[in-house]
Amino acid sequence: MHIILGATGHVGLALAQALLGRNEPVTVLTRDASKTEALRRKGARVAEVDVFDTPALHRVFQGAKRIFVLNPPAPPSTDTVAEERRSLRAILAALEGCRPEKIVAESVYGAQPGEGIGDLGVLHEMEQALQAGPVPFSALRAAYYMSNWDASLKTAREEGKVHTMYPPDFTLPMVAPHDLGEFAAKLMLGPAESSGPHHVEGPARYSSADVAAAFAEALGRPVEAVQTPQAQWVPAFEALGFSNAAARSYAAMTRITLENRFEPQRPERGAITLAGYITALVRKSPG
Repeated sequence: MHIILGATGHVGLALAQALLGRNEPVTVLTRDASKTEALRRKGARVAEVDVFDTPALHRVFQGAKRIFVLNPPAPPSTDTVAEERRSLRAILAALEGCRPEKIVAESVYGAQPGEGIGDLGVLHEMEQALQAGPVPFSALRAAYYMSNWDASLKTAREEGKVHTMYPPDFTLPMVAPHDLGEFAAKLMLGPAESSGPHHVEGPARYSSADVAAAFAEALGRPVEAVQTPQAQWVPAFEALGFSNAAARSYAAMTRITLENRFEPQRPERGAITLAGYITALVRKSPG
């Protein structure tokens, strides 16, 4: 049985669909079973468990052959680093005493030790803890999610603008959640041995200007990338509803990404292009 944490998010959902498409037995974990009805209809079992309920989570993990760990993102209105460390501790505690064949975990490009650097620090801690455990472990390090641009559809459509913290011509490795799910499925079905970290990105690197151009093509109207100056990053995040702690954390992640290009020599490459992803996003969105 494959156990998937985070199956209602972009990557976990893509992984669940990939495994179910291969007729693999899948149990998806969620706090809200109503969000998993489509997966249930495809044959998935659903376990309604709060990630902070360690005993209940442990009971589900005990029945697993393979486990996919995705530490849930904390609401941006909270101290995201503190909350994500808390959920990580709960997951690690629930794994104690369990002996699945293998654990695969979703991490991120640039995962590194440090305080106040958001996912870069928290997911590095996760990798270190799972690597030190008794179960074979593979880290899947994801490039910048193309789905992070989903919220830009509104401003692209209404204002003709894509707001970005990066210089418009600054290129980033980006990846579609579907490609991450497909590669995660390969790891889940692969040998029961430790490997990685595996860096996964799309077929090319893209800039904010490329994002704007993709929206322009899909919407049939001019769209430009508009950079937010670094001095305004924290206020800009706060204006979006981030707590001050979360805003500072996300600003720190952005700065590190800008100053330290994460360019693995041999990344795994998915098939979905940025233009393809944006076109599909526009087509399925009302308006």
